[in-house]
Amino acid sequence: MDSEALRKYSALHPKPAGLTLQYGTAGFRTKAEQLDHIMFRMGLLAVLRSKAVTATIGIMVTASHNPEEDNGVKLVDPLGEMLHPSWEEYATQLANAEEQELQKVITEICQKAAVNLHKDASVFIGRDTRPSSKKLSQSVIDGVHVLGGQYHDYGLVTTPQLHYMVCCQNTQGQYGKATLEGYYEKLSKAFMELIKQSHCSGESQRHLKIDCANGIGALKLSEMKPYFPQEVLIHIYNDGTKEKLNHLCGADFVKVHQKPPGGLDMKPNERCCSFDGDADRIVYYYKDTAGHFHLIDGDKIATLISIFLKELLAKVKQSFKMAVVQTAYANGNSTRYLQETLKVPVHCVKTGVKHLHHKAQEFDVGVYFEANGHGTVLFSKAAETKIRQLVKEEKDDEKREAAKMLENMIDLINQTVGDAVSDMLVIEAILALKGLTVQQWDALYTDLPNRLLKVQVADRRVIDTTDAERRALTPPGLQEKIDALVKKYKLSRAFVRPSGTEDVVRIYAEADTQENADALAHEVSLAVFHLAGGKGAPPQPI
Repeated sequence: MDSEALRKYSALHPKPAGLTLQYGTAGFRTKAEQLDHIMFRMGLLAVLRSKAVTATIGIMVTASHNPEEDNGVKLVDPLGEMLHPSWEEYATQLANAEEQELQKVITEICQKAAVNLHKDASVFIGRDTRPSSKKLSQSVIDGVHVLGGQYHDYGLVTTPQLHYMVCCQNTQGQYGKATLEGYYEKLSKAFMELIKQSHCSGESQRHLKIDCANGIGALKLSEMKPYFPQEVLIHIYNDGTKEKLNHLCGADFVKVHQKPPGGLDMKPNERCCSFDGDADRIVYYYKDTAGHFHLIDGDKIATLISIFLKELLAKVKQSFKMAVVQTAYANGNSTRYLQETLKVPVHCVKTGVKHLHHKAQEFDVGVYFEANGHGTVLFSKAAETKIRQLVKEEKDDEKREAAKMLENMIDLINQTVGDAVSDMLVIEAILALKGLTVQQWDALYTDLPNRLLKVQVADRRVIDTTDAERRALTPPGLQEKIDALVKKYKLSRAFVRPSGTEDVVRIYAEADTQENADALAHEVSLAVFHLAGGKGAPPQPI
């Protein structure tokens, strides 16, 4: 390690006095002007991680669905998954070290993680369309450069595209080609193969309006358009030419506010969807003839995909184990429908993509989606090998056709991470193949009315939870109070959990009517305010 170069470059990316940040589920995320030193140091960390695992590591500069003035960074591990939890701690240590301690902290990480500094290192870098992203990715490059790492800068890409590139690189091309063309070709080929089987005539062109949150998704969808068959007519809105990123639009806005985004004119029964700022989440929606807005979130997406995969798996007659993984935020009626009607096992885990991904890896086919629209499907190596073998060798026509469809699904799904573009194509293919309208999809089950609130507290750590965050252990008396409140309403449940990034407690409640869900959420927020050190004025009724 060149101590002089480290000192020199570190001085160019000084750490603001008194600033401490934590590497969480979303990596680091805050106001863009506070991130220069973080980016430089994550460049250093990516090189150390690459040397430790002898593989290419990814760095994505994005703050996803946050406002345009924010930014952030997350590291991507060798198979396109999120950074290993033990390295999240190193990221936090490195981010918060004072200038003069930087070399000492790097040496400690090398000792703890058995990093051989003489090994080669390779880092892939991508960024979103925020005004601050180009400069911040240059700071990452400085960090990579100081520790002698090689890098490839992909420039503007969606977060899932960077995850995909990293996986392609580390599987020596088995997962695909580590280029944007490779990504577009793999997905479009699988999509076209799938919809060949649909019985829709050429005239029933499938129009889809897409709100791209004024983000990177608009650029990349435009690039991908020539790869689509003419049956698919996508119409891009909020393409970043007029408005600010994520402002009154995007998947997060639509999900939280339960209303259509600005900048997209909806006619009754038109199929529409929204991506978030870095295109790793998607939600669908439509307006009925009476003008009512209907949201189709991650729970309904997981259900549609599960129905389709379960039918295909039954046809190939293999003993594959399939399950759906949800968090406590999943609507109660989606869980009931999956378990009781579809007879698919459902597992609940803590909030955060890494927890869902990890659990989904335990099954031959693991479907996971957060209610916010982030999710994907994982196929075990054994299941994938068997399916591809059936395509080649199966004599029975029906079995072989089903295996072929499963194979195309495997190729269409981005198994590294939730991917709005890939998930959109999966959904469009299933709707076409099953001849379903967006209304029929929505009618599979009716969501229980729900409400999401948050309460500012002095210290979020006073809340400790168990049972996949569905029950509060501390502060004393809070869970008992929630239990008593839940008893007052029909079909109700409620839970609270601390935010991963700020001193806020999130409250979720559902009940038989919207009025009751709102009342329950308000009463629980008051309990949190009084028992968990609320700040400011007490919560007001909704």
